[in-house]
Amino acid sequence: MDTKRIAAERAVDYIQDGMVVGLGTGSTAYWAIQKLGLKVQEGLRIKAIATSIQSEELARELGVSLVSFSEMNEIDITIDGADEVDQELNLIKGGGGALLREKIVAAASKQLIVIVDESKLVKRLGAFPLPVEIVPFGHEVTIKKLYDLGCEPRLRQINNETYITDNSNYIVDCHFGHIEDPQQLHNKLNLIPGVVDNGLFVNMTSRVVVGYQGGEISELEK
Repeated sequence: MDTKRIAAERAVDYIQDGMVVGLGTGSTAYWAIQKLGLKVQEGLRIKAIATSIQSEELARELGVSLVSFSEMNEIDITIDGADEVDQELNLIKGGGGALLREKIVAAASKQLIVIVDESKLVKRLGAFPLPVEIVPFGHEVTIKKLYDLGCEPRLRQINNETYITDNSNYIVDCHFGHIEDPQQLHNKLNLIPGVVDNGLFVNMTSRVVVGYQGGEISELEK
C-alpha cells in the first residue's frame, strides 16, 4: 500500500477550479502533482507555483500551467510533505533540500495542506535532523554558531560533494534529538548571520492528511 500516494490523492480533492496552487517537493508531493496533472487533463483549470526546479519540471511535463510571484501574490492552497509533524501540527521540512522555497510558498498561502504517512507523526519534533539553509560565505563560522545552540551540525554532502540548494546555498542538518520549543528555536536560528532560513514550520499548517498502511486516511486540523 503506497501510503504517501493515497494521502496525496486525498489532499488534491481540496483543489478547485480557478485556484492558484503551491506545489511542494519530494516523494509525497510527487504523487500530488501526478494527480493534479490528471485532473488538469480532465479539464481542471489551475495555475501553479512550484517550490523546486524538480517539481516545476514534473508539473510542466504533465501540462500544469505555471506562474511566478510576479503574476500572483497569493496562493489558495499549497500541498506539500513533511519529515516530521507534531501534535500542534508544527513541522520539520527540508529533507529534500527545498525548505526555503517551500517556506516562501507556504507563507504566501491561505491554506497549507501537508501529506504524510503515519511514520512522520511524532509527539515532539527533533528526532529527524533539522535542516538549516546557510550561505556559503563564512559557513564555518555559521556552523560553529549552530553548534552553540546545542545541536550536532553536519554540512549536507551528496556523493562526497557539498550539497547545493536551488538557491546556491548549503544545508546543515542539525541533530537536536528533541526540540522543546519550536518557535523559540526557529527565532534563534534565524537571528544567526549567514542563516537564510530553517526547516521549522511553526503555526503554518491548516490540515494534515495521513496515510496508513492498511489503506485508511485520517485528517488532522488545528
